[in-house]
Amino acid sequence: MNRGFMFLMAVMDWHSRKVLSWRLSNTLDAEFCVAALQEAITCHGTPEIFTQTKGSVHQPSFHRCPGSPRHRVSMDGRGRVQDNIFIERLWWTLKYQYLYLRSFDSALDLRRGLTEWFMFYNSQRPTKPLTE
Repeated sequence: MNRGFMFLMAVMDWHSRKVLSWRLSNTLDAEFCVAALQEAITCHGTPEIFTQTKGSVHQPSFHRCPGSPRHRVSMDGRGRVQDNIFIERLWWTLKYQYLYLRSFDSALDLRRGLTEWFMFYNSQRPTKPLTE
């Protein structure tokens, strides 16, 4: 952003590589991450396995979410980008194909832009789903 920065959290389906929910916040408070996870669980069901990064400052908060006792948590190891490759690819694509090419004056402008971009990413951007 022109002044300051925002934190972004996304929940992604590993098979379809679609972003199921996302949240933006100006603080590193865990509540915006919990809200994104709750939305994904409410709208798309409880995952069999939930993967998160080992360095996440929000790990304990995720276990308070509805549905969290029913899923197994898989954490990647330090320096193990391959364990979370699809979300890492999402961050790279978002940064280099959208965010770094634009300037946002406010959090509202950023939120509007991200809403449009995630709709494009989920519906129009070609992806190759994993084979079973």
